[in-house]
Amino acid sequence: MNYQIDAPGSAIRTTVKLPASKSISNRALILNALSYSAYDVENLSDCDDTNLMVKALNSNDRDFNVGAAGTTMRFLTAFLSKVVGEWTITGTERMKNRPIKVLVDALNALGARIEYMEKEGYPPLRIFGSALQGGEISLPGNVSSQYISAILMIAPLTENGVTLHLEGAIISRPYIHITLQLMEQYGVRASWTENTIKVLPQEYKPIRFTVESDWSAASYWYEIMALSKNAEIELLGLFKNSLQGDAAGAKLFAQLGVGTTYTKRGVVLKHTGNICEKLVYNFVNEPDLAQTFVVTCVLLNIPFRFTGLQSLKIKETDRIEALKTELRKLGYVLTDRNDSILEWNGERREPESHPVIATYEDHRMALSFAPAALVRPEGIEIAHPQVVSKSYPHYWEDLKAAGFSIRESAL
Repeated sequence: MNYQIDAPGSAIRTTVKLPASKSISNRALILNALSYSAYDVENLSDCDDTNLMVKALNSNDRDFNVGAAGTTMRFLTAFLSKVVGEWTITGTERMKNRPIKVLVDALNALGARIEYMEKEGYPPLRIFGSALQGGEISLPGNVSSQYISAILMIAPLTENGVTLHLEGAIISRPYIHITLQLMEQYGVRASWTENTIKVLPQEYKPIRFTVESDWSAASYWYEIMALSKNAEIELLGLFKNSLQGDAAGAKLFAQLGVGTTYTKRGVVLKHTGNICEKLVYNFVNEPDLAQTFVVTCVLLNIPFRFTGLQSLKIKETDRIEALKTELRKLGYVLTDRNDSILEWNGERREPESHPVIATYEDHRMALSFAPAALVRPEGIEIAHPQVVSKSYPHYWEDLKAAGFSIRESAL
């Protein structure tokens, strides 16, 4: 099934209840479990990753299938390594081709026993859970922050604690900060000096916790505002002083003509008319916003140069290649360099007569391309639109409520 998406017939006037933050939800669930809390985490994200995490943590199974949920795979691998017992964890075919060796090697160095069931360095994994000794380890600073967060969350429960050295440039710092700030709310303190994070042996304390709305999900409504000639959009549940690094998207969208007013309910978006001639930005701290800004810029005909994209290669798909391929269908020719830079200087080609946007089992491809319907008279067709369930399950319903026309079309 595909979705054909067409622009609203009138001005957009909508209030959106955004999904809760997936990043915070999944971390809070692990910390809640590690604290043996009797409280449920409130306002959890209703997405695949979080639902799979809840299911795993609440089950009595020894074999887990996390589908395409990368966060769940990484966090559960670390969590299970310290839970006494024998466990297996697997996922989709794409998941079986997403590397996990860096995390497995680090956990084994801390005293875990994790084996590969099929291909060396990739899921599925067999985990023999036991008490972990802890110790001193080093990781490249440019690996996924989820590896680092997975280790940090179990670090205080090891016998000797963990001293983690991050070598070279550190990508996705805000996600590490989210983890450390949440750990502190649950009663565990860590020290981060230059490239070294140290966590001493400590115990988590159970607390009542409510998850804030997702700034990553908000970015698609900022994109809609940027591409709309006339719109009034209110987004509920967003905090100005957010734990989420993707809150930086509000300031960046100001360069694309979108103003943000903070209220007690969330934020109100408006057009300012102040649009830059070229957008240059390093996304090393907000990689999940990259697709949104790439698509927005080309549709606004704004050249860009985006750096710090090295983690996009190991996301749900190779997002750099996916963006290049799908935007070529729409007539835009992007170039990339060093697996970390993506740029567009206005290069065009003849678009396909009836392009269908492939989503590659990647929710952010569908989420970021759907607003293209606002600037294309023929709308936009998205393949496998159900992929949005990974982070924003009611996205299509929210678009319909805003006036978009969405209908099924044949594959």
